[in-house]
Amino acid sequence: MKSYDHTIRYTVDTPDVVTTDMLDPIDYHYKGKRDVVITISQPEFTSVCPMTGLPDFGTIEIRYTPDRFIVELKSLKYYLLQFRSVGMFYEHVSNRILDDLVQVLAPKMMEVTGKFTSRGGLTTQVCATYEAAP
Repeated sequence: MKSYDHTIRYTVDTPDVVTTDMLDPIDYHYKGKRDVVITISQPEFTSVCPMTGLPDFGTIEIRYTPDRFIVELKSLKYYLLQFRSVGMFYEHVSNRILDDLVQVLAPKMMEVTGKFTSRGGLTTQVCATYEAAP
């Protein structure tokens, strides 16, 4: 793969700077009573192209059915802000967010969709899904 390092004049972080420490799981008080689908949308998501260092913009949509926990929204916002200067391909962003949230929340079902704005005339939408074992 060709290196573009000589064209980047600012620091691009690696994905290992993203942690789940700030995510705050809250007890879901309706466990066993009913299933709900929670949809959270972050329309101002930013990360960085790992090839060029140019900013990527998009909407991250998280849909999930909680089991024992729901996520506190302010903590989720701070978690997503960590990606701002991280160099990741779109496909890896959606999968990484899904993996991290599943690890913290252990939902019954979760879907993370990244809808990224046009670059070079192409738009990209990536949907990663998880379903707990029965």
